[in-house]
Amino acid sequence: MRKIDVFNHIFPERYVDRMKDVAPSFKDVGKRVRGVPMLVDLNVRLRIMDAHPEYQQILSIATPPVEAYASPEDAIDLAQLANDGMADLVDRYPERFPGFVASLPMNDVDAAMRELERSMGALGARGIQVCSNVEGRALDAPEFQPIFAAMAAYDLPIWLHPYRNADISDYQTEDRSLYEIWWTFGWPYETSVAMARLVFSGIYDRYPDLKIIAHHMGAMIPYFEGRIGPGLDQLGVRTSDRDYGKLLRELKKRPFDYFKMFYADTALFGAYEPTVCGLRFFGVDQVMFASDAPFDPEGGRQYIRETIAVVDRLPISEQEREQIYWRNAARLLKID
Repeated sequence: MRKIDVFNHIFPERYVDRMKDVAPSFKDVGKRVRGVPMLVDLNVRLRIMDAHPEYQQILSIATPPVEAYASPEDAIDLAQLANDGMADLVDRYPERFPGFVASLPMNDVDAAMRELERSMGALGARGIQVCSNVEGRALDAPEFQPIFAAMAAYDLPIWLHPYRNADISDYQTEDRSLYEIWWTFGWPYETSVAMARLVFSGIYDRYPDLKIIAHHMGAMIPYFEGRIGPGLDQLGVRTSDRDYGKLLRELKKRPFDYFKMFYADTALFGAYEPTVCGLRFFGVDQVMFASDAPFDPEGGRQYIRETIAVVDRLPISEQEREQIYWRNAARLLKID
C-alpha cells in the first residue's frame, strides 16, 4: 500500500553549510546533525526508504526554526536555501518526494509573506511549516494573521510544529529546564497551547476551511477531551478579571468543535494506544501517516518501521487504512 509520510525532516546540504556559518556556536544543532546521518545524507535517507515499498516523504526542515538562531536578514537567506534545496529534491526524485513544506523567516513577516508566495508559486510547495511560537510570540498575534489568510486562500495546509528549548525552565526558581523535560513534556504543551490560542482567536470563524496539521497526533488534545469539552464549555468561571464568557458567546461553535477541525498525524514514536485515542478524537478523515524520522535511536529506521506497524494493527477497514496512509494526504496536499 502506498504510504505518504507527511511529517519527517531534512537539512539540505547548502542550508546546513549556511547554518554553520550563521550560528557556529549553536552547538546542540551541530551535535544533532553529526548524530543523525539521515538528516543530511541523501544516500542514507534513500537506503532507509528502500526498506518500505511504496513509501514516500513530504519533506520539511527540522527545528530549530530559522528565526530562533538567525537575524531577520540571515533568516531570509536560510529559508530560501532550505526551500530551494527541498524543491530540488522533489524535482529530482518525484517518486520519492512528492512534495515539500516551505519554511519562512517568521522574524520578518513581510519577508515571510514574500517567501511564502515564492515557495507556493515558483517552487510548488504543498504548504508551510510554522512553529508553536515565534521567538516567544503567540501565533495569534496580529502581525502573523496575513500568513493564515494567505494559506486559507491557497487552500493548502499549515504544518504546526512545537518548539521551545531548555532556556524555558520548568519552575520559576530555576533558569533552565532539566532532563530534557522542555522536549518530552514541553513540546506537547507548546502545540496544545498554540492550538488553543488559534481557536480562541477566532481563526476558524474567519477562515472556516483553513487546514492546520497538528504534529504528534494533536499533542495533548485527544487525551484531554473532557477538559476541552465540558471543561471549556464553562470558560470564564475561573477568571474574575476578564469576561471570557463574552468570548465564548461570540464564537460560532463550542471550543470542542474547533479543536476537532485540526488535522493530526501518526508521529507518536510507535505508541499504539495514543494512536487509537487520537484517531478516535480526530476521525479517520483527518489523520495522516507520519513518522517524524529521522529522530529515533536508530537514526530514522525505527520510527518509520514502528509507525507502520501501529497503523497496520489498527482495528479499521482497509479503505480507512488507505485514507490514513496516503489518500487523506493526497487530497489535502493536492498530490496526484
